[in-house]
Amino acid sequence: MIWSRPTLETFSIFPKVTLAKPRPPSPARSRPSPKSRNLLLAALPADEYDRLLPMLEILTIKSRQVLSGPGEPPRHVYFPCGGFLSSTIVMENGTMVEVATIGREGMAGLATKWPSGAAPTNTLVVVQGDSCYRMSAEDFRREMDECDCFMELITLYGEAFLGVVMQSTGCNAAHGVEQRLARWLLLAHDRMEATEFPLTQEFVAMLLGATRQTVTVVAGELQKEGLITYQRGKIRIVDRKGLEAASCECYKVSANLLRAVVARRPGPKARAK
Repeated sequence: MIWSRPTLETFSIFPKVTLAKPRPPSPARSRPSPKSRNLLLAALPADEYDRLLPMLEILTIKSRQVLSGPGEPPRHVYFPCGGFLSSTIVMENGTMVEVATIGREGMAGLATKWPSGAAPTNTLVVVQGDSCYRMSAEDFRREMDECDCFMELITLYGEAFLGVVMQSTGCNAAHGVEQRLARWLLLAHDRMEATEFPLTQEFVAMLLGATRQTVTVVAGELQKEGLITYQRGKIRIVDRKGLEAASCECYKVSANLLRAVVARRPGPKARAK
């Protein structure tokens, strides 16, 4: 039997039309609470966060929901409060490979501020969280121009995100599937703040650019070593330290890049005249 990489068409939830016309998130339920669970927003000075509050909507987003497609000018930016998103490259034949994950430490839609206003990547929900904040692209661009601390924080995150993408590129080329899977599970564990979360091996294979057969074998090895358990579409992290040992250095590099963003909280600055 010849095994091939799963593609978007493998999943019924990913018909081709989805990329051209992403399904919009559920309507906003309410306004954000004064204290944000998104770490980027929480790192803002109180006055700038209060300024943004009226522009933020709280959404319910579902697993495997496409938020934006490649080459599409985003209408919104997203600040997850739990779960995590995936930024992926989609090939002409439908093969999809992940370049980075996005959790509550970051945001999706950085390309909104680019001159082209569009990114070559596809953004989808891997595991849904309790909520996600959404801001219109128009509001985002305006606040980036008018709010110094917001602009500085998003710029710092953009630099870290680029570093994560570069590290992921090197990891995909230099490290084996077992190390890459361990790295991916550790990053997922960080974002979920839970030891167990729903995830199919087929979906992980698609994100890693590997075959399902390979991921099944590698996940089985991690399970034999007592690092994880996998049953009925749910993965449980059993031995976090052991999983870190099985991973490559790319996990720590990526995690440290992202942690450094909110650690360097920007302070109020006077705008140059």
